[in-house]
Amino acid sequence: MMNRTISIRSIQHYMYCPRRFALLEINDDWAENVFVVKGNLMHERVHSGERSFNSARKVVRSDVTIYYDAPEYDIFGVADCIEFLRNKNGVYIESLADKFTVQIVEYKPTKPKNQEFHESDAIQVYAQKLCVDAIFQCNSECFLYYANIRRRVKLPFETQGTYYDELLRKYLTQMRQILESHVIPKRVRGQKCSGCSLSDLCFPKEKSYSVRDQIASMNGGEK
Repeated sequence: MMNRTISIRSIQHYMYCPRRFALLEINDDWAENVFVVKGNLMHERVHSGERSFNSARKVVRSDVTIYYDAPEYDIFGVADCIEFLRNKNGVYIESLADKFTVQIVEYKPTKPKNQEFHESDAIQVYAQKLCVDAIFQCNSECFLYYANIRRRVKLPFETQGTYYDELLRKYLTQMRQILESHVIPKRVRGQKCSGCSLSDLCFPKEKSYSVRDQIASMNGGEK
């Protein structure tokens, strides 16, 4: 059986909640809340092309479509920003006709309060790294840029690459099992539910039932 190609964005949905992932991918459900809108606005600013430019020191490209079709991965997505820094000891990029070191920058609205980064964000960028490294035959450095503090955080793939690789492959296997089965995981209410844009679809608000109101409606509104 052939693998289902997985979008990098959907990996984060799965890590947030397997049921959310299934609702989006199998049921094709979608709803927006303030968290989704804020994230979308950030990405629209990045993907507008305003951050794409060439200079004597580097070449910057935003909204870059990427993929990695190795059988155990088979993933695709869009990188917020790839920076090519001119370096005589770097790799030769044919399309840019020069040697560069490569950096991936993923933009996020806010930095987590009690940690340097969310693991789901790190997995997202690690998946991007696999794609970029395969496309440009490089060993890219990876960063998260937090808009609220205007600072980059470097991700530890040089020392923890094996950990993130094993974790990514495990998630991809589990995601494909859900897609192949077409079975949506059961609802499990938790702390994340309040911030989920699919909360009302997943846990519909039940209207209270009144026998008196039901009888009144049958009698033309007379109680």
